[in-house]
Amino acid sequence: MTPKINKELIATHVLDIGNVYFYNNFVVTEINEGITLTFEKSAGLMLLAKKYYGNKVPFAYISNRVHSYSFQPTAHYQSTKLFPNLIGFAVVSYGSISNEIASLEQAFVNVPKNIFTNLEDAIEWVNQLIIQD
Repeated sequence: MTPKINKELIATHVLDIGNVYFYNNFVVTEINEGITLTFEKSAGLMLLAKKYYGNKVPFAYISNRVHSYSFQPTAHYQSTKLFPNLIGFAVVSYGSISNEIASLEQAFVNVPKNIFTNLEDAIEWVNQLIIQD
């Protein structure tokens, strides 16, 4: 039997930039409508990720794009350096324009990455990354 990751929610945080849901091996973010997300604006999120995952617990980041927002893609270079234990980056996109933007942004991510149309598929993909790690 193949082990599954623990999908139990361990913490929820409401930040200025949006809602963040922490699980044992992945974090799901839902950034607020109209936000321009930069490295600086993500500081609170990154501090929380350090609190839950440190530098050793393998985890993946899932961006659940239920709202439209802008993102500074070069911020990925800075943020991925902070997390040597980041094993994957997923975007859940709900439209063709959002898919195109996500594809462009993922060019700046140096870990396994994928785009999905629903959260369940993204979590299953993360599960496979955790099993392989």
